[in-house]
Amino acid sequence: MGGKYRITGNTYPRMRRPRHRRKLVLSVTAAVVALGLAGWGTLQVIDVFTGGDGQANAAGKPKACPSPSASTPAKVLPKPAAIKVNIYNATPRSGLAKAAADELKKRGFAIGKVDNAPAAYDKKVPGTGMLLGGPKAMNDSFPVLATQLPGAAQKTDTRKTADIDLIIGTKFKAFSTPAAAATALTALTTAPSPAPSSC
Repeated sequence: MGGKYRITGNTYPRMRRPRHRRKLVLSVTAAVVALGLAGWGTLQVIDVFTGGDGQANAAGKPKACPSPSASTPAKVLPKPAAIKVNIYNATPRSGLAKAAADELKKRGFAIGKVDNAPAAYDKKVPGTGMLLGGPKAMNDSFPVLATQLPGAAQKTDTRKTADIDLIIGTKFKAFSTPAAAATALTALTTAPSPAPSSC
């Protein structure tokens, strides 16, 4: 070769193409995005045929909360004056039925018969007392009279009349105080407050 410079020795300079890292990163990113879109599309198709989309939509919708005005209405119970109570003494103590009748009369109840308990119940009521009446009384008169004597047993019979019997038991000591009975009666007739909403 003619010229001023000559290449001597056995080492030659190597020519390399410049590295394009930016293009490589963009290519990898585009491939990942394409795979992700393809996978998402596949899941959407599967949901359409399996009904999964309906569940997703249901989960995304807010739950319908009941209106506070839709709470249970207050229970209507008869007034004490509308309840006729027959009082029977099933204990060995004399005069107990009369004393109980006088006290319930002061508290507004209508008083019917006052006597010793019939043989079927005489000295056979081990608790504080027993309320006895027709089937309707269980959710009508019994709860009102029970505010005066908590813990009294309740039993229905076949009578058709609205009156109820109070059979005084051997553990009877006294009725509830008027204040406690009034509080218990208010609790019965007041509608329960609605539970806290989680909506």
